[in-house]
Amino acid sequence: MTRTPLHPTREQIELPMVLDCLSDPIRLAIVYQLARQERVSSELCCGDFSALAGKSNLAYHFAKLRECGLMQTRVAGTNRFVRLRRDDMDARFPGLLDAVISSAAKDADRLQLLPGCEVVETD
Repeated sequence: MTRTPLHPTREQIELPMVLDCLSDPIRLAIVYQLARQERVSSELCCGDFSALAGKSNLAYHFAKLRECGLMQTRVAGTNRFVRLRRDDMDARFPGLLDAVISSAAKDADRLQLLPGCEVVETD
């Protein structure tokens, strides 16, 4: 029995599912945080998002992000590491992820995406 969560293939990623997933502020904050950390580390631990919500609530949001194809989850022992599926998203919907992240960066304070985090402008 494998503990690796199922992920949709690149071809199975659907725009309505992605947009619906991004409409939730917590999921948008998770994607925003993952995008901000890409230059430093391609993966973050699920516990790095504890300021956004409780464990069970975050587990639900991580599952939604994984099921729609925005996020990849890797299990290592008792830890789960997550990363954006940027290559797959850019191949399916060129520019979408960058547009969402850029817009989120401009509205981060108003949306309260990342409590205590500074906003870094992207090119």
